[in-house]
Amino acid sequence: MSVARVTEISATSPKSFDDAAKQGIDRASKTLRGIQSAWVKDQNVMVEDGKITEFKVNLSVTFVLDD
Repeated sequence: MSVARVTEISATSPKSFDDAAKQGIDRASKTLRGIQSAWVKDQNVMVEDGKITEFKVNLSVTFVLDD
């Protein structure tokens, strides 16, 4: 039997939503072991002077707890 936990993180990228999600998972993997999945809960952009400057994602990350 395994038990999992879900935690929420936010990540940004100047390139794309996909890159923001990748950056978030890459960073979370440095701290969390056993990441199984991530759900993109929300996406939005940061705008300055009428131009998109950053893409932001809010992720729910699921990871299995150690025994």
